[in-house]
This record gives sequence, C-alpha cells and structure tokens, in this order.
Amino acid sequence: MSNVTQEKKPPAMPGFGEALRFWLKLGFISFGGPAGQIAIMRQELVERHRWISERRFLHALNYCMLLPGPEAQQLATYIGWLMHRTWGGVVAGGLFVLPGALIMMALAWGYLTFGQTSFMQAVLWGIKPAVVALVLFAVYRIASKSLNHAVWWVLAVAAFVAVSFLKIGFPWVVAVAAIVGWITGELRPKWISGGHGDSKTKKHPPAVIDDDTPSPEHARFSWRHSLVLIAVFIALGVAVYAVLPGKALADMAEFFTSAALITFGGAYAVLPYVTQAAVEKYQWLTTAQMMDGLALGETTPGPLILILTFVGYLGGVKNAVASSPLASGLLAGTVVTFFTFLPSFMMIFAGAPFIESTRSSLKLQAPLTGITAAVVGVIGSLAVFFAQHTFWPQGFQGWGGNVDWFAALIAIAALVGFVKFKRGAMETIAVCAAIGLLASALK
Repeated sequence: MSNVTQEKKPPAMPGFGEALRFWLKLGFISFGGPAGQIAIMRQELVERHRWISERRFLHALNYCMLLPGPEAQQLATYIGWLMHRTWGGVVAGGLFVLPGALIMMALAWGYLTFGQTSFMQAVLWGIKPAVVALVLFAVYRIASKSLNHAVWWVLAVAAFVAVSFLKIGFPWVVAVAAIVGWITGELRPKWISGGHGDSKTKKHPPAVIDDDTPSPEHARFSWRHSLVLIAVFIALGVAVYAVLPGKALADMAEFFTSAALITFGGAYAVLPYVTQAAVEKYQWLTTAQMMDGLALGETTPGPLILILTFVGYLGGVKNAVASSPLASGLLAGTVVTFFTFLPSFMMIFAGAPFIESTRSSLKLQAPLTGITAAVVGVIGSLAVFFAQHTFWPQGFQGWGGNVDWFAALIAIAALVGFVKFKRGAMETIAVCAAIGLLASALK
C-alpha cells in the first residue's frame, strides 16, 4: 500500500550534489552511440528516478535532434539546465563529455607510443572491419526507421551521389535536404516521418518535472536574455581563440567550431567532411589513423564525436604546438574538445527557453525528415570510403584485385551480429580485436 501511495506523489527535486553524482556516473556508462545513450538517460531519468516525465523528455529530445552537434550530450545539458539552472546544464553536459575525452586522449597517447607494435597492429586490423560493419549498420538502422516514403529514398540516394561522386560539401547537402523537407511538409504533410514517441497522453507515475509542471523561472523565454547569452558564448570563444599559440591551434579552433555547427545527423554524418579536411587539407593525420581513431572512439563512453579529440591530439603532436609531444597532444586535444562542444552549450542555453515556451506547438519535423534522409546517403558514402581502405589496403584495383577477404568476412560476421543477433558495439569490437590477435599469432 505504501508503494502505491509513494507512486502517487512525485519524488523530491534532487539536490545539486545528487544530480552531479548522477551525471558523473552517466559520463562513464554512456556507451552505445546516441541511441544507446538516450536509452540509458530515459531509463534513469524517466523510469528509475522520475526526475522528468516521458513527454517532457521527448520534447527536449526533439529539439536536440534538430540541432547540429551530439544530441545525447545536448539532451543531458538541457535536462540538467531545466533542473538546476545554468550550472546544472554545465555540469550535466560537461560530465557527459569529460570522462570520454580524457580516456580518448589517453588512448591517443598509447596509440602514438605503442601503435606501431605488432600487438597493436593486430588489434587494429581486427577492429577495422567491425568499424565498417558499424557504419553499415547505422545506415540500415536510420533508413529503416526514417525513410517512410519513396521521396526520402530518392533524397538519400541523391545525397550519396552528391558526396561520393560529385564531391559536394556536406553543409550544402544538409541545406538542400532541409529545404526539400520543408517544401515536402508544406505540400505533402503525410509524407513526413513521425516524431520520437507517441503523442497520446499515457498514465504514468508523477515526476519531478511532469507533463503539466510549469517551466521554472530561469526557463522563461526572453529575446534579450537569449541574445545576451549568445554574445557571452561568442566572446568566450573569441577570448580563448585570441590566446592560442601558433597557427595550427588557430586552424583547429576555426575548423572544429565550423564543424560543430554543421554536424547534423551525428558523428557518422560529419566524419566524411572532417576526414577530408583533417587528412587532405590540414594533414593532421592519415586516413589509416582516422579509421583507427574511429575504432578507438567506439570503445569509449561519451559522444562518438570525441573522435575529434583524437584528431586534435595527433595533429598537435605532428605540429609540435607545445614543448613536448605529450604536452602538444594534450593542449591540442583540449582545444579541439572545447571548440567542438562550445556551440552545443550555446544552442541549449540560448534556445531551450524558447523551446520550453512552445511545448505544444513545435513544428520543425519536416526539415528534420529531409536532413535525416540525406544523412542516410552521407553515412553510406562513409561506409564505402572506409570499406575501400579496409578491404583493399594496397589500393582499390577492381572488385577482385588485392582484396583482404578475411577482413571482409569479419565485417560480414560483425554486421550479422549487429542486425540479426542485436549484439552491442563493445562486445563485437572486442571479439574482432581477439580475432585480429589470433590471426596474427597463426601467421
């Protein structure tokens, strides 16, 4: 009886210290990419702790899905801000990133220190096919959930062709896709994909921030307040940029800020853009190192976009931006991480109050549907790019020439594991790494 009575009352608002401990724990367990991270947050925040209701959680998620940048980190920032004002958002979003960023820099150090050893080469040889399978699985998962009409399939194929063959920049593909989505929404609204959850009201135990809980005072929208926040974030970015020593760090700050503003569709969607610039234009690292970084990124908690921390670390060491290789890597990795996530914090703190004021009338699904369709094609181009470098390590010379057939079989087995047996990324990568070690030992 007491349990039933307890469920009829919302739990008490958690103190700042309790929330801080939760966000710190989340930072260490947030594996599985954005889908897995969002599922973990929902389980903990909506069902276990009841700090926020399902509808309010999904409303925040819908906004974050429309933004460039890592939606899971932005969602954590949004909910932390809603519960405990600005410092709540800073702690929630920061701790979502910090453990993974530190682990990634440690892995980058180990990669440069031991990466050329036979042991590490064998591990990476086994992991790379799993990465190809992961990217293909991302294409399958997004396409199966999002492309609900032929027009979106056509848009996805067009985006693939634009990126892979016509070499059109990712920002232009996103912009055109958003316009196509908006026009389609105006002409054929039934073709637009549904949202992230059932809009019907469902009975649920009361939450701290429930469906009908008024927005707190700090979440009330004001144009003046939002514009001041934007100015503060821009000033902060400019101030840090002004004290960066050397051209390499300045280039990283400029490039990764721009990348953060166009990363619609998650890390997989922006990687072709980042890879092209980091490998070909700035030459911070090689294509093989970029793939190794993605493989390592899949094994760490936090947003997959933390692979950019790896890119920054290697670029800093190569350009000797500090007094030692370790200091160079740490400085550049920190700079890249700062400028990658600064726009996300700005967009949440400045935009979330407006979203709170429009809880019953958010109508941005049409552009998002168009962007999502294009993202399927862009990720497909990334899969082809990685497959060429994995299955044809000596260069592509036709489908039958110089193929690493064993690597291809590992990729197929990993893909079957993802699709049919619902295996997780961590265990699949671990198995593939073990296969790489075994194959090396048997040579």
